[in-house]
Amino acid sequence: MKALVYKGPGQKTLEDRPKPEIQAPGDAVVKMLMTTICGTDLHILKGDVPTCAPGRILGHEGVGVIESVGPAVSTFKAGDRVLISCISSCGKCDYCRRAMYSHCTTGGWILGNTIDGTQAEYVRTPHAETSLYPIPEGVDEEAMVMLSDILPTGFECGVLNGKVAPGATVAIVGAGPIGLAALLTAQLYSPAAVIMIDLDDGRLEVAHRFGATHVINSGDGQAAATVLTLTGGRGVDTAIEAVGVPATFELCEDLVAPGGVIANIGVHGKAVNLHLETLWSRNIAITTRLVDTAATPMLLKTVGSGRIDPSQLITHRFTLDQILDAYDTFGRAAETKALKVIIRA
Repeated sequence: MKALVYKGPGQKTLEDRPKPEIQAPGDAVVKMLMTTICGTDLHILKGDVPTCAPGRILGHEGVGVIESVGPAVSTFKAGDRVLISCISSCGKCDYCRRAMYSHCTTGGWILGNTIDGTQAEYVRTPHAETSLYPIPEGVDEEAMVMLSDILPTGFECGVLNGKVAPGATVAIVGAGPIGLAALLTAQLYSPAAVIMIDLDDGRLEVAHRFGATHVINSGDGQAAATVLTLTGGRGVDTAIEAVGVPATFELCEDLVAPGGVIANIGVHGKAVNLHLETLWSRNIAITTRLVDTAATPMLLKTVGSGRIDPSQLITHRFTLDQILDAYDTFGRAAETKALKVIIRA
């Protein structure tokens, strides 16, 4: 089968690999219909994720059709169309019982990280019964791909961890795909203002179209001052970091109001300065999280009802044979205006 393989920092190839087989009773082998590229895949290619070793098939998102299941799988069968969660969970360990599926002792974020992933014609998914979701009839399957990772990540790590509430003020630093996913799901809680901050005017225009009440280009270094003006000098109740670089996290420190929350989503490959000399007396909470996908069933219903339309995030489409072009397009998003790409197997 064709698969996109990580060869080491800065290196990737499309090559032939053996088709995966059932290895454990709870496994399923899924024929991929479509997948996508995540910002985390770019972090892997930068060398920021040491758990992902050279030779790994990348990818942790997608939808497909089950080809075979292990003897312990009773809720799925060959031919079922399924959403593949980016997080694999056994449903039995202590972490899973606490709904911290990302820390499952035999699962977690393993697809495209410590085991082969979804940017291929086929993928083996462990713990199939608790890591796959049936796709409802008649839904947009491209939109479903956004439910593998980006939508639950923006919602859980940004909106829920950030304690977004009705009437609150929210700043999202980073108008890339994950920041926009946080923007879409934050509106479920009716905040009074959602301020989107980025360096790219094109992405800020998209954010405004998606429901941001204010957009700020931070290129002039005045983003914090502008937010303080918009909030009467107070700052925001929730500051969501959706980039993963020191400057954006430190900007969140400057934006948050007393009693507020900084919710980190970004994948950080470098140390960040925590300015406790200014934050220690301000009753600030700082949250971190790897998505657990505990909210995926709720988001499936929300998307199915039309309350959220994540297909708005899709800007480009490719076939698996064109995946190197897809990476190039996604990696040059400022030039190509790419948000999420769909790759059909």
